[in-house]
Amino acid sequence: MSVAEPDPNRPGPRTAAKDIIIPRYMGTFADLMTLLLCFFVLLVAMAEIDALKYKMVVNSMEDAFGIDRPEPEDIVKGTSVIQQRFSPTPDKPTPVESIRQASVTDSEVLRTEDAEVYRTAKANTIRDTLQSALKDALDQELISLETMQDRVLIRINEQASFPSGSAALKPGFTPVLRQIADALATMETEFVVAGHTDNVPLRSGLYRSNWELSGARATSVVHALLADRRLAEDRFRIEAYADTQPLDSNETAEGRAMNRRVEIGIINT
Repeated sequence: MSVAEPDPNRPGPRTAAKDIIIPRYMGTFADLMTLLLCFFVLLVAMAEIDALKYKMVVNSMEDAFGIDRPEPEDIVKGTSVIQQRFSPTPDKPTPVESIRQASVTDSEVLRTEDAEVYRTAKANTIRDTLQSALKDALDQELISLETMQDRVLIRINEQASFPSGSAALKPGFTPVLRQIADALATMETEFVVAGHTDNVPLRSGLYRSNWELSGARATSVVHALLADRRLAEDRFRIEAYADTQPLDSNETAEGRAMNRRVEIGIINT
């Protein structure tokens, strides 16, 4: 018995459906295509449609394809696929239409006169504080107060604080300096301690000139104030003027006595 040879023109047996093998990547590819489709649908759904441009595109397509339809309504009843209500223009204001806060350069807060009023009020507050804290010394005329443009001065008279021609503080003036230190410790500002003299040349050999004497007296006052630990060194500045800034004439004994002084300036900024 012979085996017949297969006929090439005869169709072979059909492959069963269960024998068809689908590549594994097709599942991932189908999921990706589905997600992309959903993504673009969401983009279209959330997109804002310009009513005028939409109408022009529709009219152009009708003319191109020769479609004769009734005239649409004059105004498209919505600019959003989701929001189907009358809104010929978007509800969101454009940057040009939005109202922004105006900048007023001449505001009362920025006026120079208001800054001067504030500085004056602060100086008066400092002066009132010193008058209350140093009442006894003021009554005894050991010190005096003066308000200037940028500071409040505590003026220490030479006769009450220093011996003639010396920079050593008198022992009886120490309590007054303690009261001054207590008052300064309550203030958050800087201080300038300046020494002044008359124009009479020094006769002793301890100091070469009134410049050195005025600076030494200012230094003595600063050291006495720094005994209060609440006062920091970096808040003080020492200045020496000798006889260059007299308060009165140096021709009289009374004038020279006023010129010999140490001033503690509380900076008002």
